[in-house]
Amino acid sequence: MSDQDSIFFRNFSILLATLVILTIILALVAISMQDKLVINVQAQADRSSIQESIKPVATVNTDPNAIVETAPVAVAAAFDGSLDGEMIYNNVCTACHGTGAGGAPKLVAAEWDGRLDKGMDAVVANAIEGFTGTKGLMPAKGGRSDLTDEQVQATVEYMTSHIE
Repeated sequence: MSDQDSIFFRNFSILLATLVILTIILALVAISMQDKLVINVQAQADRSSIQESIKPVATVNTDPNAIVETAPVAVAAAFDGSLDGEMIYNNVCTACHGTGAGGAPKLVAAEWDGRLDKGMDAVVANAIEGFTGTKGLMPAKGGRSDLTDEQVQATVEYMTSHIE
């Protein structure tokens, strides 16, 4: 056997001995950590109450055959249900009726020609349900679905009484 071979086997033996010692050390460390790992598992078990408290309030039902009964939702009326036509006009309607946007008639008599001829009931109905005509577009309830029909009627009455 040559000197190079004996050097290789000696270095290989040292490496092998080092790996065996390292393995023994890691095994002893793992055994000593076992008690701490058991404590962590118990801590995980205690977290189940946290998981219960932060779970989602609702889930999405994807079963097409499920029958779900829902209670009707009460929608809050805009402006606390106020029937103050001027206040509603100033907060909702002036965006279009103050500028003429979308063909909305301003509070000028000439712009209401043909509209008021249909009668107040028709004007109120168009304001509530929405209307698309040759002169412009009126979104239902002025785009505010939270307005009640009575609020829209009070606002239309305010507007028509202030046409100049």
